[in-house]
Amino acid sequence: MHAQPAIHTDANRRSTLRSVAPVLRRLRTDRIDTEPLDQSMQLMGATMSYPRNTEIFGENEPSDYLYKVVSGSVRTYKILTDGRRQVGGFYLPGDIFGLEFADEHTLSAEAITDTKVLVVKRSTINALAGRDASIASELFALTGRELKRVQDRILLLVKSAQERVASFLLEMAERVSGGNSIELPMSRQDIADYLGLTIETVSRTLTSLEGAAAIEVPTSRRIVLRNRGALARMNG
Repeated sequence: MHAQPAIHTDANRRSTLRSVAPVLRRLRTDRIDTEPLDQSMQLMGATMSYPRNTEIFGENEPSDYLYKVVSGSVRTYKILTDGRRQVGGFYLPGDIFGLEFADEHTLSAEAITDTKVLVVKRSTINALAGRDASIASELFALTGRELKRVQDRILLLVKSAQERVASFLLEMAERVSGGNSIELPMSRQDIADYLGLTIETVSRTLTSLEGAAAIEVPTSRRIVLRNRGALARMNG
């Protein structure tokens, strides 16, 4: 049985974003015409704080803003018609999220931990991309990475439980600095909802991998990769 996510309705969230807009308009855009995307977002954006489990944006809400994780972590998710939750992705410091191909968000986004996010108007970035080829190129590359992530995830969901968990651990090891030691910000339930498994299956698989000396699990959030080669073979 999947635990239901904590969905928070923050009445001040939209009004806060609206209050940020005049500040963004007052910034000198002539200073950023030749800056890359990251520096442009720093100059044009506003940093907002979201406590743990607070909603950042909801499904079907207008996709008016682009977001970058400054600190903390974010999950995107969708509640299925039968009440189950499907986690779409995890975003860590430095990751940009909220990039949509339509005018509304297809998923909701929620802070996993206490999180700071840089928020910038999507229309401002699009206008900048129209004037600056380097920004347009970065947005194109970012869109390509998001498409690849979606494609990889579709392929992941047809694999066995062991293959899914091994793939997830290798992915996180690449994204989280610390070598073979991974500090996971997300819960086992988050991982299960991301991999399309039950929390019991995730726990059993981690125990099996530990028994095979592929990993070590000192705590529920800390995992040490002891044999990357074995995990890579399991991942196919």
